[in-house]
Formats: sequence, C-alpha cells, structure tokens
Amino acid sequence: MNIDPALRELIVCPSCRSALEESGEELVCTGCGLAYPVRDDIPVLLVDEARRPG
Repeated sequence: MNIDPALRELIVCPSCRSALEESGEELVCTGCGLAYPVRDDIPVLLVDEARRPG
C-alpha cells in the first residue's frame, strides 16, 4: 500500500471519525473496527464498501 503520508494524516473513518490503521490491503478503524479496502493505492472510504468486524 502506497498512500501519500499527507493524505494518511487527514483521513478518518467516515462512520465514527476515528483514526485508521493500515492492515495488509485495508485501512481498519481504531474505533468501530470497520475495514476499508484500498484499491490501486486509493482508499475506498465508503461505509457500504467496508467489511464489518466480526
């Protein structure tokens, strides 16, 4: 995953506004646990596209 560091500092979970951590090819929310996919180094921050914790 190759996300611009400046962008990484700005993006948060669209569901709960918590920080996101890199985990493999996903960004995982530290608050609600939703896992957002990253496709072609672009984070897909849509709640409908997120994988639910579980």
